[in-house]
Amino acid sequence: MSAKLISMQAAAELVPTGCMLALGGTTLYRRPMAFVRALVQRSIQTGEAHDLTLLAFTAGLESDLLVGAGMVSRVRSCYFGLEIFGLAPMFTYYANRGELEVIEETEASLAYGLRARLAGVGFMPARAWLGTDLLRLRPDVRTVLDPYSGEELVAFPAIHPDIAVIHALQADLDGNALIGDNRGVDEELTLAADKVILTVEEIVPELSRADLVGPLIQHMVLAPHGAAPSSCHPLYPLDGAAFLAYTEQVADPASFQVFLSHMLNESNG
Repeated sequence: MSAKLISMQAAAELVPTGCMLALGGTTLYRRPMAFVRALVQRSIQTGEAHDLTLLAFTAGLESDLLVGAGMVSRVRSCYFGLEIFGLAPMFTYYANRGELEVIEETEASLAYGLRARLAGVGFMPARAWLGTDLLRLRPDVRTVLDPYSGEELVAFPAIHPDIAVIHALQADLDGNALIGDNRGVDEELTLAADKVILTVEEIVPELSRADLVGPLIQHMVLAPHGAAPSSCHPLYPLDGAAFLAYTEQVADPASFQVFLSHMLNESNG
């Protein structure tokens, strides 16, 4: 038995109030849904794991559940929605009312911010955002002069997640993991975060190859079907009916609480 293997409840207890929580996967694929349900359950029971900064390269249902549960104070993502199923209702509700801090991000700012963290420097220079109004929206992002060419560049500040949670298809007992071809920025998150929690469909004795390496993984949770209702290709497809049910039933805090209670009762049953 691996010392890294813990329960889902124990994994949820590792998320402290006020931290930056990064969620792996992309849009409707390979999202750590089982972990999010456990984290919401813990917050309801203890009042902990709130005032989170949510970091997701693209945010979907898993992130909307955290926002709806009142656990997120600020969001860092270049997309927050449910693709063909429409808007993320709780993100839309709170963002439109100014009750949720949305830090303006693009693919470039997130990618360069993570690269700066990986390089161990305070910022990563790039030409992105030059000539746009994004710099007015993000006064914390400054410009610098290239000391060799004199060219003005944007200095994207390093992004330092406290905890990253990533869902994998397979892993061995050492934490080496296979996450498939649609990797998003999961590889970067394992390098950038202080602590990495891996939820995994199946634990096997040995892998023929690995996308994530064991020394970067601190904790693992065995979670069959742990990405549902998002897809975990090629193991199972997207559950479109579940996403439709969410968008049809949830529009405000009251309807969200009804949906959340039903969802948690089903998962506990």
